[in-house]
Amino acid sequence: ANAASGMAVHDDCKLKFLELKAKRTYRFIVFKIEEVQKQVVVEKLGEPAQGYEDFTACLPENECRYAVYDFEYLTEGNVPKSRIFFIAWSPDTSRVRNKMIYASSKDRFKRELDGIQVELQATDRTEMGLDVFKSRAT
Repeated sequence: ANAASGMAVHDDCKLKFLELKAKRTYRFIVFKIEEVQKQVVVEKLGEPAQGYEDFTACLPENECRYAVYDFEYLTEGNVPKSRIFFIAWSPDTSRVRNKMIYASSKDRFKRELDGIQVELQATDRTEMGLDVFKSRAT
């Protein structure tokens, strides 16, 4: 596991996250660990017009990913708000080694992204349903 915890974070990851946070350039970002290069890279960028369904469709069925999602919602007083979610996607069907690498690199990667407000761990899609987002956002 020691080799896995030494994952570098590609500058692009931080750059795109800052754009999502400050300028709302993206709705979501999916990050992937490139094992050969031992670094976390941006795999997919979601356009602002894309929604939750587009986001979940980008997560592979049996491979882990990290993702950031800009979740917009209305408060009880109908005030629009948003929360930046960090999702550690680790499906039960992914390989043990894959899960270990993502688990051991997660905290270090998350520290690189300044401004995450809520973290979700999900092993299947029900654990990151819209209802989960709503309950965790408020």
